[in-house]
Order: sequence, then structure tokens, then C-alpha cells
Amino acid sequence: MKAHAARSRTTLLLVAAAVAAWAVTVERMRGMDAGPGTDLGGLGWYLGIWVTMTAAMMLPSAAPAARHVARLARHVPTVLFAAGYLAVWTGYGLVAYAVFRLVTSFDIGWLAWDEGGPYVAGGVIVAAGIYELTPLKRLSLRRCRSARRPGAALRSGFAHGLDCVGCSGGLMAVLFVLGVMSLFWMAVVAVAIFAEKVLPRGHRLAPLLAVALAALGLWVSVSPASVPGLTEPGASPSMGMEP
Repeated sequence: MKAHAARSRTTLLLVAAAVAAWAVTVERMRGMDAGPGTDLGGLGWYLGIWVTMTAAMMLPSAAPAARHVARLARHVPTVLFAAGYLAVWTGYGLVAYAVFRLVTSFDIGWLAWDEGGPYVAGGVIVAAGIYELTPLKRLSLRRCRSARRPGAALRSGFAHGLDCVGCSGGLMAVLFVLGVMSLFWMAVVAVAIFAEKVLPRGHRLAPLLAVALAALGLWVSVSPASVPGLTEPGASPSMGMEP
């Protein structure tokens, strides 16, 4: 009975945290989508919004693993698990920020949206689709869905976060190239991640996602203006970001 209560409490806490994070994200990011190549702002501002975004998108799909840890661990296991889990995604976000700053430090006129930008964005999306079919993706997805993390809650959260990055890092890269401040694409990617990791037959979705991503990548490359939900750079100025 106590184990069941702990698992139920864990689910409620993570769902509540995700709902709160979505509310904050929507409030802070409304009107900020500048499409592919959206400037990430100052590091402090970026980290604040990135942690909130990942909590909103990822915590629901981490609930099965957190419920298992709550059954075994003591002393605020949900908080410790979530802290370890989000720490890994924060590391992913820092790497993405560093890559963005490195790329934008060079003369990248050829990446302009009216030149090679759509082809580069489309290529990244197609690459994410190919990644869905790789052994590393299959292994990471299987480990994510197993929800078996022995050991302390913090260490378990960290381990699950590493598996989750291996499983969903490609999909998050798609979010970056489509517009990391886009609420629409955030929701689409979050649904895809949840479906793969949590739904009963989610492990069978990888080939379908691969085809969908390949098609989307080609669409973005050939006719980006016709892609629903895609803001073309220059069409929507960013708001509220600090340099």
C-alpha cells in the first residue's frame, strides 16, 4: 500500500511540475519564435528558459522511471530523481548553446534563410530521422522504457537522463533547427517523445518517426514557406531576450 501511494504521489508531483513549467514557458516565450536560427540570448537567460522547457517536455515521459525509484528509495526520491534527470538535459542544453555560439562566430552568410539555410535545416531533420533507426537509438529507447534504475534517486535520475538524451537528443536537435522558441514545435516534439517512451507500443514508432522526419526535412528544404507552424527567419522578431 505504501509503495502504491509513493508511486501515485510521484506521478502527481511530476505532472504538476510539468504543467507549471508549461505555464511558465508559454508566458515567457509567447511571441518569441523567430524560426530557425533563433538567437539564444545571454547564457543566464537561456539556461532559465531551457531548464523550464525541458521540465515541461520531459518530466511526463520520465514518470515511469521515477515511480520505480520512489518504490525503492527514501528521502524525497522524486525531487532527487528529477534533479539528476534535468541536470543531464541542462548539460545537453549547454552543449547546444556552445555549438550555436561557435557557429555564429564565423562568417556564415551562406546559412542565411534565403541561401543555404533551408537545406541545412532540412539536412539536420533528415539526419535525426536516420538516427531513429540506429542501434544506439534502439538501445537507449529500450533502457528508457524499462524504467529500472537501481541505486540512489539522484544517481538513478542521472542515469535515466543519459538514456533519455541518447533516445531523444535527435528530436531535440530538430526543435533547435525549427525554432527552439516555438511553442508549436515544442509541443510536437514533446508528444513524439512521450509516445515513444510511454505508450504500450511506443517502441514500434521509431520507423514511423524516421519516415516522418525524413519527409519533414525534405519539405523544409524544398518549400519551407508552406510548412505549417514554421516561422521563417525575419518574419517574426524575437521579444524579451537579453543580450
